Amino acid sequence: MNKIIRNVFFAGAAYAAYENICALSVRREELGGDIKAVQISDLHKRSFGKNNSRLIGKVADERPDVIFITGDLVSRDETDLMKAKKLVEKLCRVAPVYMIYGNHEKSLPRRKYLELGCMLRNTDVILLQNESSVFTKNGRKIVIYGLSEKYSTYKKNDSYRDLDKLDKAELESLMGKCQEGEDVILLAHNPLFGSVYAEWGAEKTFSGHVHGGAVRLFGKGILSPERKFFPKYSKGIYTIGKMKLFVSAGLGKLRLFDPPEIVVYYI
Repeated sequence: MNKIIRNVFFAGAAYAAYENICALSVRREELGGDIKAVQISDLHKRSFGKNNSRLIGKVADERPDVIFITGDLVSRDETDLMKAKKLVEKLCRVAPVYMIYGNHEKSLPRRKYLELGCMLRNTDVILLQNESSVFTKNGRKIVIYGLSEKYSTYKKNDSYRDLDKLDKAELESLMGKCQEGEDVILLAHNPLFGSVYAEWGAEKTFSGHVHGGAVRLFGKGILSPERKFFPKYSKGIYTIGKMKLFVSAGLGKLRLFDPPEIVVYYI
């Protein structure tokens, strides 16, 4: 029995090492659309090959029409922001890139936050901070909004207790009203406010943040970054009213049975 337990332990450890050092999966979601979108999220400090060559190569191989970066491209204690800039520059050569900040960008030290913004302005990325931009392809006009919510919805007074909430009125104060009749995509880092995004009027929302739940068992994410068990939205496609919520498990942070992923959607 001890030998069996030991073998299981070593097998699990080997798989965890592979998942956290080598793995990079591509999840494909066929939704019947004529636009191919690639989503990457929550890279943090992870690197896939030298200068992220593996990550860039996999994205380029998909030949996407558009790329969405849904936050936490860097970590709050990041010291070398040039890696992020180089990655964005190379992705912009593949397809138009739309990006939002996550909670880690928001909590960078002030100097680093300004440095990152300056670096990104010297690339072709479209950084959306409570604003929108129009993307056209195949005769379609899509309005892409990028949400930049208060950091206190993630952490407040250095605690995860009594966090601030989002509601429709708050979204409208940040981004304006969602115009009916438009083909609307929302990039919003935190999927846990999915019902609010649907109420606001988004047709499709792309999120990350939860890292797939860090550990996945029987298709369920176990833990959210807010130290809450079994987050409602952790990975996959969820229908909330008339809205589809697309949640990427992301690329960085420690994980188990939850491989880093690039997600490809036909929207």
